[in-house]
Amino acid sequence: MAISAKSFSEMVKKDVFTSKGVYCGKITDVGLDMEKYRVKSVVIDAIRGSFLAQMVGDKRGVIIPFAMVQSIGDVVLIKHISPTAVETEEVITAQRAEQPTKK
Repeated sequence: MAISAKSFSEMVKKDVFTSKGVYCGKITDVGLDMEKYRVKSVVIDAIRGSFLAQMVGDKRGVIIPFAMVQSIGDVVLIKHISPTAVETEEVITAQRAEQPTKK
């Protein structure tokens, strides 16, 4: 998906929905990989009471990898995130933290 500088400014403040039509919040920032000249992530302000806010405990500034963005138009569509996927990722992260480091 090609993005221009104009697209960055237009993307900020757009509403974000999942592919299943669930509201997540608004884009507040875009993360860039300057070495590869590509978009790395988008930062979503998870509006209180939204689907995403319920999943992350009303935290703001949720970073979503740009690979999850499916389309950008009047709104931004991202792949649907299920609570079980988030919980699974948390379990994997906890398991990695518990494993002894190799020396």
